[in-house]
Amino acid sequence: MCLSKHLINTRIIQRKCSGILLGLIVIFHTLIPKITLSAEVNSGKKEDMNILIGSTMQLTEDPLFHDLNYYSANMRKGIEAALKSQPTKDRRKIEFEVINDSNDPITTVQAARELMDKGVFLMLGNVGSVSTLKLMKVLEANRVPAMGFYTMGDIDAENMLSYRPNTAQEVIALIDNFVLKNSAKATEVCIFAQNDVFGMAGVNGLKTALEKLPDTPTTIDKLNHILDMMMGGINPALNSIGPVGFYQYETVLVRDGYLSLKDWERESGTECKFVILLAIPKVAADFIAYAHYKNESWSYGAVSITAAGHSISGYLRSYGIEKDVVVSQVVPELNSSLPIVVDAKNALGDSLNHISLEGYIVGRMFMTVLNSMKDPVTPANFIKTARQNPFDLGGLKIDFTKGNPGSALISLNHINLGSYKLARQ
Repeated sequence: MCLSKHLINTRIIQRKCSGILLGLIVIFHTLIPKITLSAEVNSGKKEDMNILIGSTMQLTEDPLFHDLNYYSANMRKGIEAALKSQPTKDRRKIEFEVINDSNDPITTVQAARELMDKGVFLMLGNVGSVSTLKLMKVLEANRVPAMGFYTMGDIDAENMLSYRPNTAQEVIALIDNFVLKNSAKATEVCIFAQNDVFGMAGVNGLKTALEKLPDTPTTIDKLNHILDMMMGGINPALNSIGPVGFYQYETVLVRDGYLSLKDWERESGTECKFVILLAIPKVAADFIAYAHYKNESWSYGAVSITAAGHSISGYLRSYGIEKDVVVSQVVPELNSSLPIVVDAKNALGDSLNHISLEGYIVGRMFMTVLNSMKDPVTPANFIKTARQNPFDLGGLKIDFTKGNPGSALISLNHINLGSYKLARQ
């Protein structure tokens, strides 16, 4: 369940060096925005004009981080299917260019610069956490809209149009369900998370839930301390502070996070009865397997990105572990009769899953806003149009009038042995 010490140290050294270079890249592109990006894209004959849409994702297979490739491949399938399924008005042609960033923030920024040099109109459906955090400064400085990112964490910006509800809201929904169904307390909830912006969303969700209760200031202070220690998107020294166990970004090590939760149980005198997972699917499954090996009686919840459809259940099954996990989901049920889901089934066929459905929704969301625009067709006008009025996307309500996110849909499901059973809406 772990990488070799040499490999981990090498990755950390590479990241430290990369962080310096990334900072210089971000500063350069922040100070020198591309003024021309706000230019109208339809100068000349409209039927002859193309609109370039860009995206960065991990598309190279990495045995250690297969889940990242799974996210990307399915988001891409869904978006491409949506762009093909709906024509543009005025016969404009949409070009969708996806660049592999290998989940490396420096490469992400460089790829975005390459797309901006080509006159990219908008970035659509990017996948990542730290890479997105670093990228948004560049996109903001260059006034490039960011739409429908599969973002692992709560990231927001003026030029960002997110589909998925905030991860913190998913965590709150999981906590409320646990408390209601088990006559339990939010103080019995703990978090296992990635030590970056993804994990911080979980900490914020738990903090919000605890703020509703009396006698929790001490725990909230510890959560605030964790949040204050987050620097530049990643901080490895966050364990054994509160009811949170972290694993380090770009590793698959779970033991330190487990020990952090055991330290909290001893310090607080409260058992972690419900552990919410904010990790890539395999790491989350490894954590459950390790706790199972340690004979822990914990029950588990997982946010939508951690569940990745049926992925976490598939890993557990491969380990010979049958475990019910409550998962939050931000897309409609795959067997739903909503027109948007029916359309996605017809377009994707056997490739339909929770992630490709989200990609399809994101692609349709883009096309709906684009086709409702009045000239001039500029990135600024696109953002303005998206925020003017709520709109119906095949039975799915999208509303950017009050900011992000566009969707408020969160459902809770029990997943076991690859089957979903609705818990509550």
